[in-house]
Amino acid sequence: MSALTEPARAFCERARVARLATADAKGRPHLVPVCYGVIDDSLYITIDEKPKRTDIPLKRLRNIAENPEVAVTIDRWDEDWRHLAWVMLRGRAEILNDGDEHDRAQGRLRERYPQYLTMEIAALPVIAVRIARASAWGNLDG
Repeated sequence: MSALTEPARAFCERARVARLATADAKGRPHLVPVCYGVIDDSLYITIDEKPKRTDIPLKRLRNIAENPEVAVTIDRWDEDWRHLAWVMLRGRAEILNDGDEHDRAQGRLRERYPQYLTMEIAALPVIAVRIARASAWGNLDG
């Protein structure tokens, strides 16, 4: 049985941005906005070509290597608070450097975000969040 209900899954499909929370081995938090795609019971985030430091791995990747427990929040803000909603996903993250699942995830991300179509992302890592728990609040229908 999936941790993600159908209303929560539909909300995630409609939303365009999420926030990925990681923590290092000492529990120091790190939070970044991300593009994402959901396939079955995993949420995927690819590393892309936007300018980043190249001398050390990204902080989110270093954190996942030290502490794979992560949270992802997808939310909707509206001045009319009757429309507020969020879905929080928790689970363990893995770094996929290649393989069928890596390629399938990047294919899904290219479908959701046309900006990825012109980027050379095939050799870049994908974060796979194995959704263990999902919680939701508010008007998911909008």
